[in-house]
Amino acid sequence: MIQFKNVYMAYGENPVIHDLNLEIDDGMLVVLIGPSGCGKTTTLQLINRLLNPASGQVFIDGVDIQTMDPVTLRRTIGYVIQEIGLFPHMTIEQNIEIVPKLLKWPEEKRKERTLELLNLVGLDPATYLGRYPAHLSGGQQQRIGLLRALAAQPPIILMDEPFGALDPITRDILQDEIKNLQKKLKKTIVFVTHDMSEAIKIADIIVLMKDGVVVQAAPPDALLSDPANEFVEQFIGRHRRYNEKVDTVADVMRQKVFWVTADTGLAQSIALMEHKQVTSIIVVDSDERLMGSIGIEDIIGRAKPGKIVADMQLRNIHSIAPGAPAKEAFDLIVGHRLDVLAVVDENRHVIGVVTKTSMVKSLAHAVWKEEEEA
Repeated sequence: MIQFKNVYMAYGENPVIHDLNLEIDDGMLVVLIGPSGCGKTTTLQLINRLLNPASGQVFIDGVDIQTMDPVTLRRTIGYVIQEIGLFPHMTIEQNIEIVPKLLKWPEEKRKERTLELLNLVGLDPATYLGRYPAHLSGGQQQRIGLLRALAAQPPIILMDEPFGALDPITRDILQDEIKNLQKKLKKTIVFVTHDMSEAIKIADIIVLMKDGVVVQAAPPDALLSDPANEFVEQFIGRHRRYNEKVDTVADVMRQKVFWVTADTGLAQSIALMEHKQVTSIIVVDSDERLMGSIGIEDIIGRAKPGKIVADMQLRNIHSIAPGAPAKEAFDLIVGHRLDVLAVVDENRHVIGVVTKTSMVKSLAHAVWKEEEEA
């Protein structure tokens, strides 16, 4: 367990953390979120003593970390940042093994752990062990950064906006992976983000901060359904639908959209569809305007090196405006047996999708809410 007791922190005369009291239970994925300058990254860095509080105490499993050697402490805590920080002159194997080597693990044990971790995230050891970071994509580099943090089997992992610089597709895939890894490995993860969609998707507990103070700490459902005050309600904004009627397409659409662009490779498109377990995907241009869709059966057998989505004949896809009646979306999906309906603004920018699942969920929320109020 991580505990903050009456922690105060300032940079010069500027306080950034005010009387912080917070407990993070073992095995939980806790997301720190809030506006810029709210103290979320400072809070994270207090855990591994990259920063020390002006007053108050931070405990890990009942031990005041100020009594611990900071280097020893940091070797027992994984740390992943947005910039990743892989050593470019080291192979992937050498990067992953850094901390176990510092801890004097035997070579055989280090090798075994590295192979185990690469297999855990679906990276073939035979392909990646001898490569250098420059030969990897941004998403692959971020995976290696995460594996390096996990290598010495630390009970705590700190993650400071680790996916912020990645494209939406890669970011979504890695969000799924970190959530799955946390369930498998039962690590305590403290994760900083500025993206409420990301927080809602991955968190067991969301800690919303403002001006160095915890405004509300709660599971995502509780935060959305029962915000503590007006600030929380405004911050979660469009994510809160529990008290709204289902009148328009905007009320039932999913704003997390998966798409590819015309210059996306066909092999990458197949990988994304397999990961999301869908048979087709939306195609947009460089300005995120709707072009059409492409199905996996259109691509199979054609995904050769150099082939991109623009080389294929796109399918037409039904679209609808966000202000249209929700019933119109329902009629289109049922009448045309659609898997997905694109939601576009007046300039044809894709801003969401409506699926059977998203519509059922929204209608269920509305029905249950009405029953509670009856």
